[in-house]
Amino acid sequence: MEDDTARESPESIDSCPTPGEEGGTRMPSVPERCRASSGQVYLIGAGPGDPDLLTVRARWLIETADVVLHDALVRKVMLESLPDSAEIVDVGKRVEYKTPQSEINDLLVERARAGDAVVRLKGGDSFVFGRGGEEAQYLTAHDVPFQIVPGVSSVLAAPGVAGIPLTHRDVSSRFTVITGHETPEKDESALEWDAIAAAVESGGTLVVLMGVRTLERNVEALCAHGVDADKPVALVQKATWTDQQVVRGTLETIVDRAETESVSPPATAIVGDVAAIRDEIEAELVAFDPA
Repeated sequence: MEDDTARESPESIDSCPTPGEEGGTRMPSVPERCRASSGQVYLIGAGPGDPDLLTVRARWLIETADVVLHDALVRKVMLESLPDSAEIVDVGKRVEYKTPQSEINDLLVERARAGDAVVRLKGGDSFVFGRGGEEAQYLTAHDVPFQIVPGVSSVLAAPGVAGIPLTHRDVSSRFTVITGHETPEKDESALEWDAIAAAVESGGTLVVLMGVRTLERNVEALCAHGVDADKPVALVQKATWTDQQVVRGTLETIVDRAETESVSPPATAIVGDVAAIRDEIEAELVAFDPA
């Protein structure tokens, strides 16, 4: 029988304390293992948008960084706790000058070799359609140490705040995630629409990230491969942001609904019978209140 006295008590676990909390007062210092180190890169997922959904470790690392390279989907409020000496570099793909990925890679290496504690901050999770894998490979090839800090992906957050479960034991036992924005350099699509459509038509859930501009094409592909036009669909625009919007319809109506409601990127599409569950729970669903 296990000796309970040998177990480590919760109070003794060396964990990162929540910023701004501990009896209502701010913690006096950042734990050493949660502090950004010189000459190292931190590939951090910033979550879906609301700063309250940053992980504790991510917040501490941001607060102790020398330089933060962030994408367009990172809200400025997340950077307000940076010290005055820290440098903020916008490398988003939506600014007037779209920073090439090769330039971002070189900048990460350059700043780390200069001795900076470098945070690479990306919306959602950097390893889910975020090029985090490419950056990790580049850093490794150039002998630059790095740490990966997961973030809350929109794959989970967007359906969640909209009241749409990705799985439900009476409705769906699996879900598929695809990008709606494949790189144009590919010779042919890697998406197998026959398999994707079969999964949806048999009760599975499909989540499409970055698919606003290709919505009509994706809908046509699903219908052409056998998915019923009455299949429920939901679009969650800017999940957890102050201007979040949820638009619902079916494969037959969602393109027109998106146009009527002026849906624009970033938005997540959820296709499947689970999208109709929001109708059942909406009466008691308290809206997510973003910071």
